[in-house]
Amino acid sequence: MTDIKVLLIDDEQSLAMIIKDTLDRQGFKVTVVHDAENGLKTFVRERPDIVVSEVIMPGMSGFEMINRLRQYDKFVPVLFLSSQSTTDDIVKGFEAGANDYLKKPFSMLELVVRIRALVGRKAPEHDVMEAPVSGKQHTSIEIGRFTFFPHKQMLKMGDKSQGLSYRESQILLRLTERIGRVVNTDSLLLDIWGDNSFYNSRSLQVFMTKLRHKLSADKHLRIINVRGVGYRMVVD
Repeated sequence: MTDIKVLLIDDEQSLAMIIKDTLDRQGFKVTVVHDAENGLKTFVRERPDIVVSEVIMPGMSGFEMINRLRQYDKFVPVLFLSSQSTTDDIVKGFEAGANDYLKKPFSMLELVVRIRALVGRKAPEHDVMEAPVSGKQHTSIEIGRFTFFPHKQMLKMGDKSQGLSYRESQILLRLTERIGRVVNTDSLLLDIWGDNSFYNSRSLQVFMTKLRHKLSADKHLRIINVRGVGYRMVVD
């Protein structure tokens, strides 16, 4: 795979130039910016094939930037780079909408391999901002006593609203489209994470726990774990 356009966002300028030089030699086309605000502007202008971003930066964090980027594009692969790699940090990265997470310091060869793998799994060409989260376009969905707004990533009950992360919204949409039926775990992982690795399956369990907590105000609404198969949303 050649001519992959990479947007690299890292305030460590010396490391950013090393990464750029390495990727340039591998045939990538790399644009470098050093803060998240300019990263968003550059993304909208240049439409890269993948975003590689540091997490901790002055001003806007990488987490916040990717959450905002997902309002423009639901599909572009995002790879986080960070020296912080606790389970909570990694889950937070995936929750923001990242596809992969690489701990600093890292092997340049590993970075190249992961970029190629992520771009290889990229969704087919799509219309940014108008692409549905899944196969259908929804403005709002009634779920028990809740109203779910997929593209606003929001749940509302009465006059109370709560925000959802990108992945929470993606998971909930798939469950609500198949209320009463089982949604296969592998299909969730492949659609939303891009692969069904053990780590991602653990991450999915974390998100299911968070969704159950957010939906707990409606006692008639449940997400059931169908052991070894997947998950099913039911409204009693």
